[in-house]
Amino acid sequence: MELRGDVAASDFVSSVEVVAPRDEVWDWPAKSSRTLQFDRPQRVWEPKPTPGQSRPYVVATFNLKGGVGKTTTTAALAEILSVEFGKRVLLIDLDPQRNLTTMMVGEKRAAELDSSDHTLASIFIDALMRQPPRSAAGLVQHHVSPMNVVTSVDLLAASPKLIALQDDMTRLTGADPTTVLAKAVSGLLTDYEFVLIDCPPNLGMITQNGLRIADGYLIPTIPDFMSTYGIPPVQSHVRHLASQWSTPITELGVVITKYRRSSAVHQRILDELRENRSLPRLFPTRIPESNQIAAAAEFTDFGSLRQKYGPGGQFLALRELTSDFLATTRIKLAWGR
Repeated sequence: MELRGDVAASDFVSSVEVVAPRDEVWDWPAKSSRTLQFDRPQRVWEPKPTPGQSRPYVVATFNLKGGVGKTTTTAALAEILSVEFGKRVLLIDLDPQRNLTTMMVGEKRAAELDSSDHTLASIFIDALMRQPPRSAAGLVQHHVSPMNVVTSVDLLAASPKLIALQDDMTRLTGADPTTVLAKAVSGLLTDYEFVLIDCPPNLGMITQNGLRIADGYLIPTIPDFMSTYGIPPVQSHVRHLASQWSTPITELGVVITKYRRSSAVHQRILDELRENRSLPRLFPTRIPESNQIAAAAEFTDFGSLRQKYGPGGQFLALRELTSDFLATTRIKLAWGR
């Protein structure tokens, strides 16, 4: 038997044809003991493909505009995946503002990690100094989050040093500067079911390291002109990078954040995003603008996720988004499993 299919670098299998040999009439019930073997693409962070070994869903969150709720959305997805759906999650903070790191371990601990070189900055410094790449396993902060109910979220912390390293990485010679992170996390990611990467709001070398290991990406955005105008350039550049690296990076969709139902601007931009078929899919759940969600960034145990993100429907919106995110990754990232 022969299996034929067409695979696009930015998507998954679009068509599959099962063809029997010329001299054989294919009788499916009679041949039911035969199995179809799909060869999944090897990921850059895998030492070698291991048949039967599960892979995590690796998703980057990214927008060229800052202040769109990217980090809060990433943290909420991780905590809800852990508490509500029982998933093991690794957070990778590549943003030098280290807001995600501060949310998950507190400002004091974030500063301690930075001063003791227990952040992701250390692996990029090693690369620039031509030292053997260290394993990121020794940098993982286990069981992070101020919420006691969150028990299965780990973190690779960020550092403000990543600001300078972003430029320095472009001068790295003798190695691919976009694979530094991949080499560091090799053998680590399979300990998790989901890996969420919080990328800085630019397309520099640190961001490219995050995209290089990602199966797909999310674009959190406020529905206004300044927050959404950069979506087409992001799509175009990510497609270019995927083609250059010969690896799929799937558009998972746009997450609407800080939404105000009463805003005519928000309604108009939403209509434009829905009507433009060249843009990524809009997740149906809109995360409302809320003081409670903004306050969730504080490193405090609120008791429950409902209390943390808002009992007035805010938490339910985030939980619905997480449920949709789970379904979307299973469908759109099936090629990598």
